[in-house]
Amino acid sequence: MNIRKKIFGGEGAVEEPILKPKKPKGAKRDALDSVIVSREESRTTNSRGNDRHRLLGETVRLDHDGRSYDVELINVSGGGAMVSGSFAAKMWDSVTLHLGENGTMECAVRWIRDDRVGLEFAHETRIDCAADERAAVLREVIQRSFPDVEFELSDDAPPESHDGPDGRAARRHPLVWSGLLHHDYQSTPVRVRNISESGVMIECAAPLRVGSEPLLELSDALAVSATVTWVVGDQVGMRFHTPFDLHELARSRPEVAGSDWQPPSYLDTGTSSGSPWSNEWGRMSLGELRQQLEGYIKH
Repeated sequence: MNIRKKIFGGEGAVEEPILKPKKPKGAKRDALDSVIVSREESRTTNSRGNDRHRLLGETVRLDHDGRSYDVELINVSGGGAMVSGSFAAKMWDSVTLHLGENGTMECAVRWIRDDRVGLEFAHETRIDCAADERAAVLREVIQRSFPDVEFELSDDAPPESHDGPDGRAARRHPLVWSGLLHHDYQSTPVRVRNISESGVMIECAAPLRVGSEPLLELSDALAVSATVTWVVGDQVGMRFHTPFDLHELARSRPEVAGSDWQPPSYLDTGTSSGSPWSNEWGRMSLGELRQQLEGYIKH
């Protein structure tokens, strides 16, 4: 600003305020969100206004207490799902959710509100095959990935119990496989939920198209091509182009599911932060798994 022209005037003088008005601070008249209030505590409950991966008209099959039911799948996320149906569930009940081809999930009932039921997915990767083949695969995985867990073959060691269809065992191993999915000129970390000779179910944060053909990399030395057959929320079913040898899983080191895993907030009942999978559901540690496999396979 030219002070001389401001005082004496003259040609070219521009009317300017000596002091510029200050920008208003604090709350605006018509904007309730104009004042930021700092959060002093972390969220302890779910405050989302909408369901995660809200689905409309999605019907899936659910097995409970020896019977099958058609239920509405309301939403699904990495830790579990919300369903609505007429089956009489109780807290901590074991149910099996079928999302699609190669999409079988073991679940625990986490909460019940009216006709809606919250399910928590099993943490470990489900190896979908007969019990004897699964035992051979797990034995090979443990020997290669966890060499400190020793096996002592004994003729007196009891074999693994056979329960359920096709001789599948009731108790679950604690191993979780992850991988890298190459698709649409990008790579996304994924979690393997269910794997069989014919296909795989993964948990993937990136959107995938049905009919696309990504490459699933389980390790530097193990990659398989597949076709996406269905997508429900962040759960994806894929069919392998060629039969997959489950023994190849031994070439990919899995993680061990911890007992202190925390469920997502929308599965939290507010009464307990624990998980049902360690005690009530009989998940085996690596040591217990070794004992189960001793004497099962003889060389």
